[in-house]
Amino acid sequence: MPDDAIGLPEVGAGGSHIGPVLLSARNLRKFFPIRGGLLSSHIGDVRAVDGVSFSIHEGETVGLVGESGCGKTTVGRLLLRLIEPTSGHTFYHAPPEVIDRVERAYGEIGPYASKEDGESNKWSPSAQAALKELDEIADQYSIYRKNHRAMKSLRGKLQIVFQDPFSSLEPRMMVREVIAEPLEIQKVGTHNERMARVQELLGEVGLSPEHAYRFPHEFSGGQRQRICIARALALRPEFIVLDEPTSALDVSVQAQVLNILETLQREHQLSYLFISHHLSVIRAVSDRVVVMYLGRVVEHTVTDELFSRPLHPYTQALLSAIPIPDPFLHRERIILSGDVPSPAYPPSGCHFHTRCPAVMPVCSRVDPPLAEVRPGHWVACHLYPPPSTSPASGGAEAPTSEGMALSTSVEGEPLSATPSTPLTTSTSTP
Repeated sequence: MPDDAIGLPEVGAGGSHIGPVLLSARNLRKFFPIRGGLLSSHIGDVRAVDGVSFSIHEGETVGLVGESGCGKTTVGRLLLRLIEPTSGHTFYHAPPEVIDRVERAYGEIGPYASKEDGESNKWSPSAQAALKELDEIADQYSIYRKNHRAMKSLRGKLQIVFQDPFSSLEPRMMVREVIAEPLEIQKVGTHNERMARVQELLGEVGLSPEHAYRFPHEFSGGQRQRICIARALALRPEFIVLDEPTSALDVSVQAQVLNILETLQREHQLSYLFISHHLSVIRAVSDRVVVMYLGRVVEHTVTDELFSRPLHPYTQALLSAIPIPDPFLHRERIILSGDVPSPAYPPSGCHFHTRCPAVMPVCSRVDPPLAEVRPGHWVACHLYPPPSTSPASGGAEAPTSEGMALSTSVEGEPLSATPSTPLTTSTSTP
C-alpha cells in the first residue's frame, strides 16, 4: 500500500511545508447493497470503493481524480466517517511505527481480505494473529472505532466543503448563523465570542462584515463557496475534504477560491483532499495525485512525476484530454472504447481491461496489485511489474510510457503487449 512508511516521499510539489502523516486510509471498502424480489432480499452490491489505500500528511494537498462514478466522493465521505465503511480503516495521527505494523498485518491478511470477518475462523493461524493485532491498533487509532462522544469531538478536526454551495447552505439561516452553527454544536465560547469568530472568518475568506446579515440566495456562486469554506474553518480543523469546490464556478472565480484555499493552508497548516475532474487545477494545487478507476486506485505518485511520466494507460488517457491553450498546437487524444462498467458488475481481473488499448490475456484473469515500480511511483498494471519481479537481475527499470512492450510471465505464461494506439501525449504543429 502506498505510504511514506513503505517508499512514498514525504514531500511533493509543495515542498518542505509537509509534515508527518495525519490520516492513513487502509484497504477501504464501501459496498452499497442491491435489494430485489418480493422480500427485498440482498441480491448484490455496488462496489463503490474497493480496497483504497493512501495517506495524507500534515500541510499536504492530495488530489483525487477519475471519471464520474469511480468513487471519489465516497472516499472523501469515508475519510470523515460521514458514511460507515464495509471494511478497512482510517487511522488518525497514527505514528509511523504503527502504520508499519498495519502494513505487516495486511500483508498476512491479504489472501483473505475479500472475505467476511465472520469467516476469520477459517483463516491461517498467522492471518488470525495479524487480524487480532490489526483490531488492537484500530481500537486506538481508527476513527471507525470511536464512540459517539469521541467522534463528535473529532468532527471539529475533520471538515468538508461540498460541491454545490447552494444546496449545502440552509436557505432560511443568515450567514452569521450558518458559520456559527458548528461553534454552537460544539459549545465553543459565548454568543459574543462566536459572532467575533464569524467576523474573523468572513475576513479570512474575503467577505465583508455586513455579509453576515444576508441570506445565501443573495450571494453569487463564488461568494457562497467562500461561506462554505468559512464554515469549514470555524472549528480550526486539521483536514478538509474539498469535493470539487470550483466545478460550478467560472475561471476567474475559480482562481480566487484556489488562492484563498492556498493562503489558508499556508497560514493554518491545513491538509486537503482535493477531489476534481479538472486536471489542470489538480496539477496547480496538489502535492500528490491519486488516480481512481471503478472504485480502485490505479496510480499514485507526486504531481510532477504523474504529469511528466504517467504510467497507467488510464492515466495517460486522462492527461491526453487536457486542452492546450494554443490554436496552433494539437494534442494526440487517446479515445477509450466503450463505457465505464457498472460497479455492481465489475469486470474480472483488471477492471480497466475492457477499455484498455494495451490489454493482454492475463488482464482479464489476474487483478494487478498496486506496486511501486519506480521510487515513489505506484501503479496497478501488468505492463509494469515491480522491479523485484523483473526478468533482469537486480530488478529492471519500469517500462516507459513511450514503449510499453512487456516480456515476463504470470502464472507461468509468457506475456507480451504492444499498445494498439499511442499511449503518449504529444504536441505537433498541424
